[in-house]
Amino acid sequence: MTLDHALPRTKDNLLLAQAGEGTRVELHGIVKSYGGTRVLHGVDLDIAPGEFVSLLGPSGCGKTTLLRVLAGLEGADEGTVLLGGGDVSRVPTNRRDIGMVFQSYSLFPHLRVVDNTAFGLRRRGVGKGEAARRALDALALVGLADLADRFPHQLSGGQQQRVALARALVTEPRVLLLDEPLSALDAKVRVQLRDEIRRIQLRLGITTVFVTHDQEEALAVSDRIAVMNAGRIEQIGSPEELYTTPASAEVAAFVGLSSVVSGVAEGDHVVVWGQRLPLQTPADGPVDVYLRPENVRFTSAEDAATDALVEESTFLGSMRRTLVRTESGELVRVQHAPTVHPSFGDRVRIAVTPAPVVARPRG
Repeated sequence: MTLDHALPRTKDNLLLAQAGEGTRVELHGIVKSYGGTRVLHGVDLDIAPGEFVSLLGPSGCGKTTLLRVLAGLEGADEGTVLLGGGDVSRVPTNRRDIGMVFQSYSLFPHLRVVDNTAFGLRRRGVGKGEAARRALDALALVGLADLADRFPHQLSGGQQQRVALARALVTEPRVLLLDEPLSALDAKVRVQLRDEIRRIQLRLGITTVFVTHDQEEALAVSDRIAVMNAGRIEQIGSPEELYTTPASAEVAAFVGLSSVVSGVAEGDHVVVWGQRLPLQTPADGPVDVYLRPENVRFTSAEDAATDALVEESTFLGSMRRTLVRTESGELVRVQHAPTVHPSFGDRVRIAVTPAPVVARPRG
């Protein structure tokens, strides 16, 4: 069942009827260390009411630690956490009015789906009948109202994660926190549930923070993405901004695919294969240049180009990506129409579209 068919009308669902405009989330100067090792270095983050922000980065970059500080599951060594303008830095998790979904479903195996969903309400003293009614509203929101009487072991992994999402939403939290909630699911279910989470978030208007190491997930659902590296935010911006104008080589390398080739920087331009390309950050001297595969093309008559040999070619449905090795030994990805079928060992000539690029000094 897809969410488009499962969502009830607003007047029929308490959560939708009471949907608000979200809560502002502010993190100022967050510092956190474990055993003398600093993992967060004065992180600042301002999230607008109703915004969907992803924390994206490799394992160990500090994104989950930052989320746990926001949730109150970890205390910051320095800095403040504000929700709706109020300082909650010393407020315990159960009084921060947040909903949280983890990678593990953490459902009670002996409770029916409706009772798992209503668990937080019952802990808050809500009567059994009212809690059940609100739980059914939340289950309807995630398309599982017809499975309310089943037990967790009778559900698929994707369905169990939807129950976990309904349980987080049923208490009508000010902020929704998602910590790698899709990483245990298979690829097709991940994409479906990812899109449904975004639709629900937009309908509820709830401020959402989503931790992931999957760049495709972050690009697909976020209003803004904060790319983290070594306990710091390297860059924050819209998916389009991060992809087209990365602020650093680290962001270019992590967000999207890039090939790294040698070039010579000349102020606001860099020369690659005899072609001058605009540089996003001026530099001088030998540099490593990051090229997006869609900005590299096959050519037969271009002077500013280089010869290469085809290493492999992968069919991806609406496009094909071909990996080539230049005469200098650099591996470069070329994204092109699927009707072009290069074969292993073919000699080709490649050139670059003159789009702005990121580079960093070599050495």
